[in-house]
Amino acid sequence: MTDDLPEQQARTDLAAALRWASRLGYGEGVCNHFSVALPGRDDRFLINPQGLHWSEVTPGDLVVVDAHGRKITGRHDVEPTAFFIHGCIHRGKPTARCVLHTHMPYATTLTVIENGRLEWASQNSLKFYDRIAYDDDYNGLALDEAEGDRMCARLGSADVLFLANHGIIVTGRTVASAFDDLYYLERACMLQVMGMRTGRALRRVRETVAEKTGRQMAGESAQAELHFESIKRMLDRDEKGWRG
Repeated sequence: MTDDLPEQQARTDLAAALRWASRLGYGEGVCNHFSVALPGRDDRFLINPQGLHWSEVTPGDLVVVDAHGRKITGRHDVEPTAFFIHGCIHRGKPTARCVLHTHMPYATTLTVIENGRLEWASQNSLKFYDRIAYDDDYNGLALDEAEGDRMCARLGSADVLFLANHGIIVTGRTVASAFDDLYYLERACMLQVMGMRTGRALRRVRETVAEKTGRQMAGESAQAELHFESIKRMLDRDEKGWRG
């Protein structure tokens, strides 16, 4: 573990996000990746290693890589697609300090149906008003910078990208804010998919109300921090040694 306190905090936060995402069932085998830029750096970031389940990752397991996919430090390797998805987004979108990529089930369900979109049908969904982009062209595994750059271009100024036939990417300025979005995105998608299963029409919120509520929710950064601090307290209670 590093003696650099900001880096150690970033490691702890990213490990907490991975462990809690595993508890929530957002992971898939030992695939998918979470990353965060090193404090004070735009050219290096922490990412979870290849081969470790999210539930076993500690802060010391995280790997430091540069934005071009070169490992700087770490005792593990990194899965190749992680370099190209995360590296290209960190490099191409400076506000994306944290990048979370999952195949979490309800959000991914919307990527495997024709014209799948998050509808303004629940209060949770309104948190993402005017913050979502869609990549409707599945193009295989992200195994080169061209595919990573293409995803980054589709993300544009949005915070969330739905990847056709694949999964989602959530970006944020901090681990706490990105994880809060990840959590509420899956909740919104869950409510929508469950509603669709009834065969009844979704009750959509009026556009003007959706826009107003989205603006109201945009100022809730303190709530995201409180949410994330509670997650770390529960990990301290239930998973001794998770901090490494």
